[in-house]
Amino acid sequence: MRDRISFYLGRFLALLMAVMTLDVLWGVFTRYAMGAQASWSEELARFLLIWIGILGAAYVSGQKAHLAINLISSKISAKADKRLNLFVRGLVIVFALFVLVIGGSRLIYISQILGQLSPALRIPMSVVYGVVPLSGLFIIYFKLTETYQPAVE
Repeated sequence: MRDRISFYLGRFLALLMAVMTLDVLWGVFTRYAMGAQASWSEELARFLLIWIGILGAAYVSGQKAHLAINLISSKISAKADKRLNLFVRGLVIVFALFVLVIGGSRLIYISQILGQLSPALRIPMSVVYGVVPLSGLFIIYFKLTETYQPAVE
């Protein structure tokens, strides 16, 4: 299940990158060939970059390819290293829960109550902010599966 989620998340990120590339190319084309950039292209590129960055962090977390500093783990025993990794995963889960899931959900709620729309695309900003708790849920899932089903090395 974890591999399937990671696979589809990676494919979705690749799709978002392709759409963003086409969007930016369209924006450049309309600016230089038609004399005025399409009003929506810059905003769409910005929103896609937000989604790619935040969902990309969740994907990288699931791949265990995130930034890590291994100064301590090389100097401690294997048993202590396992406990340290468990502690770090716990901190990541707590951060993802409180900041991304709960904080992101509050951000969506507030923007929905205020009726915020993006200036050019006129889409609800809650749709744009929806990636924050979604990414938090992915991170929590990946870290929990790492904890309770450790990979065989």
